[in-house]
Amino acid sequence: IKNGDKKGSFEMKKYDAVIIGFGKGGKTLAGKLAGEGKAVALIEKSDKMYGGTCINVGCIPSKSLVRSSQMTEAKGKISFEEKAELYRTAIEEKRRVTSLLRKKNFDKLNHLEAVTIYNGTASFLSNTQVNVVPADGSEAFTLEGDQIFINTGSAPFVPSIEGIEGNPQVYLSETFMDLEKLPKKLVIIGGGYIGLEFSSMYSGFGSEVTVIQNEARLIPREDEDIAAEIQKVLEEKGVKFVIGAAISGIRKEGDWSYVHYSVDGKEGDLEADAILVATGRRPNTAGLNLEAAGVELTARGGVKVDDGYKTTAPNIWAMGDVAGGLQFTYVSLDDFRIVWSSLHGGAYDANAGKRSHIPYSVFIEPSFSRVGMNEQEARGAGLDVKIAKLLAAAIPKAAVLNRTKGLLKAVIDAKTNKILGAMLFCEESYEMINIVKLAMDLDADYTVLRDQIYTHPTMSEALGDLFAV
Repeated sequence: IKNGDKKGSFEMKKYDAVIIGFGKGGKTLAGKLAGEGKAVALIEKSDKMYGGTCINVGCIPSKSLVRSSQMTEAKGKISFEEKAELYRTAIEEKRRVTSLLRKKNFDKLNHLEAVTIYNGTASFLSNTQVNVVPADGSEAFTLEGDQIFINTGSAPFVPSIEGIEGNPQVYLSETFMDLEKLPKKLVIIGGGYIGLEFSSMYSGFGSEVTVIQNEARLIPREDEDIAAEIQKVLEEKGVKFVIGAAISGIRKEGDWSYVHYSVDGKEGDLEADAILVATGRRPNTAGLNLEAAGVELTARGGVKVDDGYKTTAPNIWAMGDVAGGLQFTYVSLDDFRIVWSSLHGGAYDANAGKRSHIPYSVFIEPSFSRVGMNEQEARGAGLDVKIAKLLAAAIPKAAVLNRTKGLLKAVIDAKTNKILGAMLFCEESYEMINIVKLAMDLDADYTVLRDQIYTHPTMSEALGDLFAV
């Protein structure tokens, strides 16, 4: 039985390991276990999701579109029709890239004799048995595994707003990136990282974009000065914002939909031919029947795991978004490293103390990247801090690139000179932030970055100026 070729019923097959989900952690673990000669079953509910969220509906397709958006914007004043045609080309390129990577990921495991890939939906019957309902509609069957690993990722959270369900003009991020027609008027519900990234992207393509946020400001977990700078730059780009809004409903009238809201008692409507719901993601545990396996959830809905990512069932582990941690593919990969070490009798300590130093980037224009604590968190923890700031306009390479908007900020422990965190809102911040993370991992004083010899002209040399406090 190999990779979904089996039709009809058959006796229950037993494997050394059953992996539910073809994400970063699951696929890497499957390959490593196969290399040890273990028989591995890998279950993925959709043949469009080989490789996981990142490759298919997350970071890779969105960054492909970000690049195309920047190229469209660079063309200057061209008609909406011309932009719409460039957008259609961008969607085709995005599909080409994701299809190529999806096939590459599938083929990499499919050729391994020890790995069997099943295309279907999995649910637990016990802590050793998993029921699989094939995607092709054929008869369900049962797999048994000595060890089982959950890597089912996360799914978009949809708020309870009247008029969302059944409206063909309402999209989630996963479906929105397959929209072939460029929206003239796009309303994005949610002023978090996903919403802001799409606002920058589609403004660049030529859509009239409005972001509606229910909280008092954008990205509330970031410092207020950083959030304000991001909002200012996006407004200069043409994005409009409605902040502190309560949405009461969505209605469709002809070719348009209308988002009805109120701010401080004043009501209004936002007209759109496309509405993107970007209100976050939640661990994808629906339908797994975890209770049958003795697997418990946390209060926030993630699978409860210990330091080795073992669940409350003795032979079941969870990795990636479903485990309730930070929702990044590189975190899922590190989860795999921890699981791999725990399977081999060792405590994974290569990243001990460093999981708090996980960087992230938001690919707006310019990009925003952060690692560690921000100012409000450091002061809230009672720390004595020094704050360093630098305008992106002061960076020579930014002037060369004609990308001078943005603000860089660092938080330093005034007593120890250790770097507590950094927020970089500037061109190429997604590369620069890794240097800061490395310095933090090495427990270096901030003076190491201040006194480093950098190549010139580069964006990274701005770290020397930022930390010159």
